[in-house]
Amino acid sequence: MSMKKVASIASHNSVFFVSVLALSSLALAQHTMQPAGQENQNKLVQIVRQATKQYLDINNAIAAGYGPFLGCVSGSDHGAMGIHYVNPSLLNGTINATQPQALIYEPSSNGQMTLVGVEYIADAATWLANNSGPPILEGQIFLFVDSPNRFHIPSFFELHVWAWQDNPQGSFVDWNDHVSCAHE
Repeated sequence: MSMKKVASIASHNSVFFVSVLALSSLALAQHTMQPAGQENQNKLVQIVRQATKQYLDINNAIAAGYGPFLGCVSGSDHGAMGIHYVNPSLLNGTINATQPQALIYEPSSNGQMTLVGVEYIADAATWLANNSGPPILEGQIFLFVDSPNRFHIPSFFELHVWAWQDNPQGSFVDWNDHVSCAHE
């Protein structure tokens, strides 16, 4: 093969390689990346919204066995959780994304209750009798709350999901700066 032909092939290969690199870079630049785990967060929020939309009307929650527990919970330095409506029949040591143990409502100035989120709850002793670690739901690890605690209940695992009210700190952070107990 002549030197001229080798140079021509090398030149064509270089052009091809540079073209592929340019197209790959363009494709990567146009691809919107989600933060790690974002798809699981969105999925769990959507599951919660679908499973709890009937509880936007608090009367449906009460009819389904949910009742108020401890009044409106607010943070010591910021944010609140709201009023937890707990369904005792769901406090059985199992976790199901479509059946949260607590629905969280924010009291409004007109006396209405607005569904803002949910809380999944598992008694720690019951859960750990059958599992070696904390519950995990759609990639979200539950927090452990030891006893004694501010609620005066035994140790438990919990996960908040702010499916109906944006939380600037994140969808799974306990305290929500956009929720208030001012109208309790």
